Formats: sequence, C-alpha cells, structure tokens
Amino acid sequence: MISNTPTDALTLLAATVLEFGVASVFWAVMAQGARLAPRASFGLAAVNALLAVSLSLHALRGTAPNLLSFWASDVLSIASLAVLRAVLPTLVRRPLAWRSALTVLLIGATVLATLPYTGDMRMETRSVFASLFVLALMASLDTWWALRQRVSVQMSLLLSGPLFLISILLLGRLLESLLLPGNNTDILGSGDFNIAWLWSMLAMNLVLNATMAFLILAKLIRRIQRLTRHDPLTDVLNRRALSEAIDTEHARLQRGKPYALVMIDMDRFKQLNDSLGHAAGDAALLRLVEVLKPCVREVDVLGRLGGEEFCVLLPLTDIAGAALVAERMRLNLEESQFSWQGRAWPLTASFGIAEAEASDPSADSVLSRADRAMYRAKAQGRNVVQALDA
Repeated sequence: MISNTPTDALTLLAATVLEFGVASVFWAVMAQGARLAPRASFGLAAVNALLAVSLSLHALRGTAPNLLSFWASDVLSIASLAVLRAVLPTLVRRPLAWRSALTVLLIGATVLATLPYTGDMRMETRSVFASLFVLALMASLDTWWALRQRVSVQMSLLLSGPLFLISILLLGRLLESLLLPGNNTDILGSGDFNIAWLWSMLAMNLVLNATMAFLILAKLIRRIQRLTRHDPLTDVLNRRALSEAIDTEHARLQRGKPYALVMIDMDRFKQLNDSLGHAAGDAALLRLVEVLKPCVREVDVLGRLGGEEFCVLLPLTDIAGAALVAERMRLNLEESQFSWQGRAWPLTASFGIAEAEASDPSADSVLSRADRAMYRAKAQGRNVVQALDA
C-alpha cells in the first residue's frame, strides 16, 4: 500500500516521474517545433513518457488493478528501453534497430504474462531487470560502435558512458534479486540499497537526457558545417571547399607530393535545359556525379565549381594517371543512360587535365591550365579528354 511506502523512496520516485515528464515535453518540442533530429527526438519523448507512466503505475500498487499497477507497469518500463534501443542509431544516420528491440520486448512481456505476481515476486523482478539490462547494453554497445566510426575512442566512450552506467545500474538490480532473494523486490521497498538506486536512477536520467541533447546538437552542427562546404544539389564539395583542398595539396607540392586536376564540363547543357527544362538539368547533373564517383579514389576530391562545371583533385597523381582517370570518366558517362519523362538524352562531357609543377606559383595556375585544356577539348568537338602541360 502507498501508506506503507518509505517517504524517502516515494519522494524520489515522484521526483523521477516529474523529471521524466519534463524531459518528455522537452523532446516533443524539439521534434515538433525545432525539428531537430525528429525521429530520435520523438523516440526520446516516448522513452521518457513511458518511464513516467510506468513508475506512476508502480506507485499505485495495492490501490489500482493489478493488471495496470503490476504487469502493465513492468511492460511499459521494458517498452521504454526498447524504444531507446531502436531510435539511438538514427542519431548517426543509421536505420531504426526495431527488430532486436521488439524481440526483447515481446519475450519480456510474454514471460511476465505467465507469472502470478504474488508472493515475493522474485521471478517478475528478474524478468524485468534482465530485459532492461539487455536492451540498455545493446543500446550502449551500438551507440559506442557508431560513435567510434566518427570520433576518437575517448570521445565515443564519454558520450556513450551514461548508457553503460545505466546498464550497470540495471545489472546491479538484477544481481541483487539473484544474490539476495526476497530482499527489496519492489523499488519502493525499505533499505539503503533502494534509496541509493533511486538516487542513481534520478541522476543518470539527467545525464542521459543531457548527453542525448548534446549528440543531437553535435549532429546539427555537423549538418550546418556540411551545408557550408557541400553543393546543395549534388552533395559534392562546393567551390570554396574545393579551392581549400587544392590549396592544401599545392602546399604539399613543395615537399615532392605531385597532384593533378581534371576539369569537367557537361556538353550541351544549355540545350538540355532549354529542351527538357531546368528540373531535367538538375537530374542530369546528379546523374553525372553518380557516374563520376566510382572513378575516383577515397583520397581524391570531387567538387562543383558552378553550373555544369566540376573539378576532380587527384593527389599523388601525374598527368598520365590523370588522363587514365579522365578517360574512364568520359567513357562511363558516354555509355550511361539518362532520360527525362520518357525522353532519352545522351550525356557527355569535355575533360581538361593538368599536372601541378614546382614552378606554379599557386594552385590557380594549375586550375587555369586545366580550364584551358577543357576549352580546347570543347573546340575539338566535345566528349574529348585534353591535357595541357606547363
């Protein structure tokens, strides 16, 4: 009964429910109003709401129907971490991990449905905290691994740390039910362990929500940085970012690191726009980039200079190597298929290549040479690769 519940435990539970409720509203506003990572934000709103409802029902044990205050309360708590496990991958542009989350939830709910919820309820406690621990551990490992691909080991551990700490708290609760059977099966039971565990849960929830907010903010910052460096249509580097990459490579030229540039200009692009419309022109540029990308290495840099002009930076490449790359691009583009609203249109481009020389005072000199070579290819009838030496 509530009247027999220790005041400290009940107060901590009420504070935790309030905290979950406030966090749920915050994430709902972030998702609906600010549109910040909406899938993850809606998921985190659901996580906090489910936990708030679960703990509220838990506090009503002895006064509310057993189906609500026992089974539903436990299943909702498992569902909250199932949602958390499912939505966290979306923060790093990965799909929802709903299959594993749903599997654990269904197993946990089914097992609980077969238990009587009478007596000391050791099996119920173990089933709940085992399910919660598995979900929290999967979320922790998945988040750590995803972050590890993008940031340092130390930073990935720091950002995924709250999830690992929550996993440890849940494991501690599970171990207590196994090693001290019959003691504190209810989180509102008396004892220092319960009070310490509730305090830890309150603190960890604050840390977890703050960490998730930081991750979403970091994702927003990365998105803004990407928008300032990438062409909004084709998603390759824009002119400014490409120029910075070429300047960096030109500085390495003085240390004996050669590079080459390939200028690319789509043939008869104005005619395509006039005949099929600007939407078709945008689609043709996207198709061009799609064809070019497989021809470049991971160290190469593809950028859009503007309009239908592109440039590829080829580090550690001489003019002969650049000619091979350009010819492969030209041939692949010539053989590619493109149509707009049922009307086929041949896509070709003219290519100009130039190798950086130690005598070049700046990267602009190399870029100008590649540009002149490209116009020479245009003059020779288009769909041609042309080189220009220093």
